[in-house]
Amino acid sequence: MDQSHIRNFCIIAHIDHGKSTLADRLIQETGAVSDRDLTEQHLDTMALERERGITIKAQAIRLPYRAKDGIDYQLNLIDTPGHVDFAYEVSRSLAACEGALLLVDATQGIQAQTMANIYMAMEHDLEIIPVINKIDMPAAEPERVADEIKQAFGFKDSEILYASGKTGEGVIDLLETIIHLVPPPGGDLSAPLQAMIFDSKYDQFKGVVAYVRVMSGSLKSGEKVRLMGTGVQMETLETGYFSPILIKSDSLSAGEVGYVATGLKNVRDCRVGDTMTQAANPADEPLAGYAQQQPMVFTGIYPAEGDDFPELREALSKLQLNDASLVFEPESSAALGFGFRCGFLGLLHMDIVQERLEREYGLNLIATAPSVSFTVDLTDGTTIQVHNPSALPEPQRIASIFEPWVNITIISPSRYIGGIMELVTLRRGEYVKMEYLQAAQSGQESRSGSVSQDARVMLEYDLPLSEILVDFHDHLKSATSGYASLNYQLIEPRKSNMVKLDVLVNHDPVDALSLIIHRSYAESQGRQLAAKLKQLIPRQMFQVPIQAAIGGKIVARETISAMRKNVLAKCYGGDVTRKRKLLEQQAKGKKRRAKMIGAIEVPQEAFMAVLQIERQHATNN
Repeated sequence: MDQSHIRNFCIIAHIDHGKSTLADRLIQETGAVSDRDLTEQHLDTMALERERGITIKAQAIRLPYRAKDGIDYQLNLIDTPGHVDFAYEVSRSLAACEGALLLVDATQGIQAQTMANIYMAMEHDLEIIPVINKIDMPAAEPERVADEIKQAFGFKDSEILYASGKTGEGVIDLLETIIHLVPPPGGDLSAPLQAMIFDSKYDQFKGVVAYVRVMSGSLKSGEKVRLMGTGVQMETLETGYFSPILIKSDSLSAGEVGYVATGLKNVRDCRVGDTMTQAANPADEPLAGYAQQQPMVFTGIYPAEGDDFPELREALSKLQLNDASLVFEPESSAALGFGFRCGFLGLLHMDIVQERLEREYGLNLIATAPSVSFTVDLTDGTTIQVHNPSALPEPQRIASIFEPWVNITIISPSRYIGGIMELVTLRRGEYVKMEYLQAAQSGQESRSGSVSQDARVMLEYDLPLSEILVDFHDHLKSATSGYASLNYQLIEPRKSNMVKLDVLVNHDPVDALSLIIHRSYAESQGRQLAAKLKQLIPRQMFQVPIQAAIGGKIVARETISAMRKNVLAKCYGGDVTRKRKLLEQQAKGKKRRAKMIGAIEVPQEAFMAVLQIERQHATNN
């Protein structure tokens, strides 16, 4: 294919704005997949994606299209996720493209992730085509949404396209606009090979399959290549393109997107962001690659059966190949044995990885409550990173603790401003700014000069990451009747008054239940956690105390009463001293048993009890 007839573009949007459905219509219009084989959300190939109705993995497909001028073009489309937890997938996709379709729902307008995605596309210097989708919906307001787009991003009326991913309206105009506005890829065909690995997966027959964008040169099947980052050399087994299934082809040339079957069996040898070049005629230097994504949420994942530890390590390694934002390291727990401390980009990311481990690799897992990473300055002048609450040093060794903070953007109808401000302030949030998305002339301003309650507002706050980790999104949706959208990004950590909350079951600390929490509501959280654990831990033949402690000081206690055998059943009346003697013997036996059995089996539900606690939030830092 002539390089000037290639177009590489992706679709970016907020979650549920119709990316995958519009991709279906593009596939249908170009005939890339026959109507018989085409399914709804065709590019969502993972079972989890279809069940949840969301895109988790970016997916590429080659679309052959004959334009109105009679010229055949090769359109390489990458469908991207919309959820903030998978923003790293979006950033990698943008690096493989020259253009992006910015999709905005005609019924909802600009949302938080819309703002984040367009700024990301601008950083990659892409040609952005704004598209108002779902214009067929009864509640669609394309004129209002067009005004928002013009005011927020500076587009003109003539630059905004209107389409329906459901009916196919406007799709032909969209394809023609892509051809005329998105520039063809650059790259010298005669130069040494430089191919950027933007994704990869493991195949039991082909080894590591690398998804590449060829920046310069060409790559043929059976050629000897080298990975410039790891220095590994191999002979390519197969090259091809996406349809979205893998279709074998003889070669890939500059500007094209495709795959390379490397035959590598060690998943660590092929990294996302690495540069592939020819072994005989290598490039002078590798491509820039991708910035390493820093995990925001950490949790412990342990096999329910200790013998499954090697299988869990292998499964995490293979998932990490397909998901570069996943990090893990071995750890051990007195309560749960050997496992891994895993880092994720958010709670949804954590949930998806855990479910994939259980489904795709047949593992039975136990996960601890999620936490964030703290920077701790010690009294001896050293600084450490603490990902696991149980690893926090003793209070006398700590000089200061720095807590990760995020900058959040909330977009909502203005009538909910009071509820949003109250929610964020109670979680130690700090106000940054507030902007209205609609211009006054769009009819949102009343005659009195006040802004209508239906006008949409963008609020920006800084607050601790731990405060939005668990239930913030649920409370935000409740406070705004489901209308608000949220996006966040990590900013610099800040010094905070944090303490470690320990949980003791039968006087033994359970390290997997430890928390690092703000001192102002540590005691109330300890009382609620102890009460919750009392309901979840099964009763024993002896009393089991549950205690919450801060720095050795017990701040809460609950007692699980013993199961009592009726030792008086054989006594039909008679002397009361006989009954008392039997009860005393029973009590002595329970004390002996309590000393013998120090460890109480703690069920999986107990480790997630932290997520179900209503915090008494503080207003001070």
